Amino acid sequence: SPLELVARVKSQLRRYTRLGAAVQKEQRQVYETGGLSVNDELKEVRVDGELVKLTPIEYRILLLLIKNQGRVFSIGQIYENIWKEEAVAAENTVAVHIRHIREKIEINPKEPRYLKVVWGLGYKMEKIRRQIFHERGREI
Repeated sequence: SPLELVARVKSQLRRYTRLGAAVQKEQRQVYETGGLSVNDELKEVRVDGELVKLTPIEYRILLLLIKNQGRVFSIGQIYENIWKEEAVAAENTVAVHIRHIREKIEINPKEPRYLKVVWGLGYKMEKIRRQIFHERGREI
């Protein structure tokens, strides 16, 4: 019906202005947290300098989260941002991709350092300050 169509279009516009526009603000090319680095220009992911191979979907999920460190994204927001369609029964799809990303970037995927779950809300990329030590062992 025409009313349903208008409602769906308004819903998509609301999502774009609330989520899409906020996500696209930053134009940096390299994003880092702790030892995790994503170079969007080269499409490279490194953990402690080691190159990590991700699928295109895994890469886009990781990029979304690392660009917005500390921000919690619901499963629906992740799904709609990556697949560009309404999230219907998206929980398993997103959870499987998150698990695969964790297996590739985390030392212990069962106790993730970077990619955290916020129970009942969604997922976020943890902001981790990288510690750099000089020869005397003091943090700089």
